[in-house]
Amino acid sequence: SEHLQKTGIPSGSQDKVSVLDSGPEMAEPKLAVDPVATSNLSAKAPEFYPSGYNQNFNQNFTDSSFEDRCDGYLTLAEYVQDFLNHLTEQPGCFETEIEQFAETLNGWVIADEALQELVELIYQQATSVPNFSYMGARLCNYLSHHLTISPQSGNFRQLLLQRCRTEYENRDEATKGDETTRKQFHAFVLFLAELYLNLEIKGTKGQVTRAEILQEGLRELLNALFSNPVDSNLICAVKLLKLTGSVLEDAWKEKGKNDMEEMIQRIENVVLDANCSRDVKHMLLKLVELRSSNWGRVHGTTPHAEATPENDPNYFMNEPTFYTSDGVPFTAADPDYQEKYQELLEREDLFPYYEENGADLSGPGELYFDEIDDEMDPEIEEAYEKFCLESEHKRKQ
Repeated sequence: SEHLQKTGIPSGSQDKVSVLDSGPEMAEPKLAVDPVATSNLSAKAPEFYPSGYNQNFNQNFTDSSFEDRCDGYLTLAEYVQDFLNHLTEQPGCFETEIEQFAETLNGWVIADEALQELVELIYQQATSVPNFSYMGARLCNYLSHHLTISPQSGNFRQLLLQRCRTEYENRDEATKGDETTRKQFHAFVLFLAELYLNLEIKGTKGQVTRAEILQEGLRELLNALFSNPVDSNLICAVKLLKLTGSVLEDAWKEKGKNDMEEMIQRIENVVLDANCSRDVKHMLLKLVELRSSNWGRVHGTTPHAEATPENDPNYFMNEPTFYTSDGVPFTAADPDYQEKYQELLEREDLFPYYEENGADLSGPGELYFDEIDDEMDPEIEEAYEKFCLESEHKRKQ
């Protein structure tokens, strides 16, 4: 203030004085302090959802009443499409959410037009979204047994088969069409194959069978694919037979038909005569080899309800394999299974500080683990060296 008065500058003009004009007599300047960074984050902020995630879907499916579950969906198409997308991204939720989905549809699908729209939505998802054909077939099977609406135009299963028939009747033109047309047709073929495997039809006596019409349809689709043996058609035929070949052959044999023999003969003719690529011919030969091994099955099988270790060679097929202390494998089919398995359990007690996932829970300086030797057993080391020499020899050849 005294300095300002000496220079003749009114005290009210302090804010207009530049630091450069203040002269050497000005008070000692203060150090600049960076402003404190403040965050815009809040503990009360709404939950984060990834892009494409529909919040309304899970909210609707967790509420109890039909009115609450459908709140937020303006149309049936929006509701169904959200569920199909959800099922595509999280197929594991099928078992837990399918019952509620069917219950909601029973309250919404009350007219012929709505049922036809539902069929079309599922069909399009199953034939346009990669890897949804299996899940789509399971969904169709469930709805065919749990939708209550059955109008004069046909129930869910009948309308679904009618929709598939539209594509089926264009099979000859589709196999000769452009790449986009063939791609759409191949997606339909594989969806129909999944329907054949998963769509259950209950007979008059309560027995469960497969749709006879689909069995005949798949045979004609195979004929159409082999009639125009370009690479994409042949690859589709291979996928179809890998998926359904064993089931189709069993069904045809029950009727005394040799349809599979005819298919294999057509494949061999294609390998000899068609101008397909070398890789596709290799795929076809591998398929013939697979069929010659009874589609990878071990001899004949026994119905699951009647299967025993004595009458079914496949009984222990899916059993886990264990190893003795000498490295010898054994399964539940082994006569000494109980004795070897008990020895295995006792041996595992030597590792009390290891969890099942292999995480080491022991502390430092554990005597047992410090004494473990990382060196190979002489016999294993000799076998390993022999393996390396043989591999090197083959590589040089």
